[in-house]
Amino acid sequence: MYKHIKKSFITLFALALISLSPFSFAENAQQFGKYVVHYNAFRSDTITPEIAKQYNLPRSNNHILINIAILEQVLRTTGKPTEAKIEGFASNLTGQYKPLHFKEIKEGTAIYYLADARISDGELLKFDIKITPKGEKYPMRIRFDKRFFTY
Repeated sequence: MYKHIKKSFITLFALALISLSPFSFAENAQQFGKYVVHYNAFRSDTITPEIAKQYNLPRSNNHILINIAILEQVLRTTGKPTEAKIEGFASNLTGQYKPLHFKEIKEGTAIYYLADARISDGELLKFDIKITPKGEKYPMRIRFDKRFFTY
């Protein structure tokens, strides 16, 4: 079982690791009771063309990807990937509203959610995302800001 969980973690962050770039990468985690939510947002041109094609993702310097994974804490493991309903939006300083439509990606036992949005150079986005793990009644909420550059 440990092998499967380890493989899940490797797969889970493969997309994020592929996107390592000094201009775009940020990974954060927030704990909500027995759940840990990992989230990041980065320019989509930092993923490989193969990954973009495989998941039908835009790959451009003026698009970003938001990546979210939920792990239920399980004693003596790295956590159990958890399905969830995710909804949210981003807004910029001029009040433009950008709805985020998350799609579920499953690779082996890993589960993560991706959404994309268009950006302008220097745009600061404020993200507001609600996450309701399967079987839970109330959503968890993450909020974060990030500035993006298109050069």
